[in-house]
Amino acid sequence: MSTTTVPASAPAEQAGTAPAAQPRKVRSRGERSRAGSLASHGILTVASLIALFPVAWLVYLSLGPDKNDYLHPERIWSKMTFDNYAFVLQHTSFFDWLKSSLVVSLGTTVIGVMVAATTGYAVSRMRFPGYRKLMWVLLVTQMFPIAVLIVPMYQILSDLQLVDSYLGLILVYCSTAVPYCAWLLKGYFDTIPFEIDEAGRVDGLTPFGTFFRLILPLARPGLAVAGFYSFITAFGEVAFASTFMLSDTKYTFAVGLQSFISEHDAQRHLMAATAVLVAIPVSAFFYLVQKNLVTGLTAGGTKG
Repeated sequence: MSTTTVPASAPAEQAGTAPAAQPRKVRSRGERSRAGSLASHGILTVASLIALFPVAWLVYLSLGPDKNDYLHPERIWSKMTFDNYAFVLQHTSFFDWLKSSLVVSLGTTVIGVMVAATTGYAVSRMRFPGYRKLMWVLLVTQMFPIAVLIVPMYQILSDLQLVDSYLGLILVYCSTAVPYCAWLLKGYFDTIPFEIDEAGRVDGLTPFGTFFRLILPLARPGLAVAGFYSFITAFGEVAFASTFMLSDTKYTFAVGLQSFISEHDAQRHLMAATAVLVAIPVSAFFYLVQKNLVTGLTAGGTKG
């Protein structure tokens, strides 16, 4: 009896393999997760609201027609008016305050930044005896409180016949702005390669020509920060201005605001309206230099 061989059956089908797992997405360096992005945006939103609230509240109070409306702010909404602004512009020395503030602030900015720029450049590029001590002396001058400086400064200005003059107040503000701006600009000049100075001298430029034609254009962000600081310092200062300016027509905004307060009365609605108007020149100046502010604030810290 013949036997038949049964062909080997085909191997059983292999079990289907599981699909390959998707590669895990790896975030690139500096990339935030969705939760982290939402949290950071939420924090920034809250911080912005906190920063804007005092400004919005000041504008809201300036629309109240009565000096005691700040005690009942909920009543202002139903009786808002711009009469406070009209009164300030028409019946006060607002434009005299504006002129004085701009003359003093712009004068302090121009003179202070130029002195600070030349000082910072000299210390950054030149190695003369005592150049380190000079910067430390400038730093030490920032440690004296205003109350200590007023009396000797008044005596100096009186001897020079500069009391109640714009130039005298500008020089006083420069004594405050120049030390800080010199340190700021010195750090910024350190980030500019020294080869640029050498190239300028090879082309026949004098040291002053190199400074004004090559270095200053490159230092524009640092100059913008120094100018903004000098402007704000002079624009909002009260103690020196109220001491050294004796004429009503030469009051700055900071001193003019005090005219709304007396021993028995305080016209806070007019103060609020004036404060809002005062913020306009500062906001305009900030708008002009804002492009260079961030660059100037960060670049000076890359080198010692």
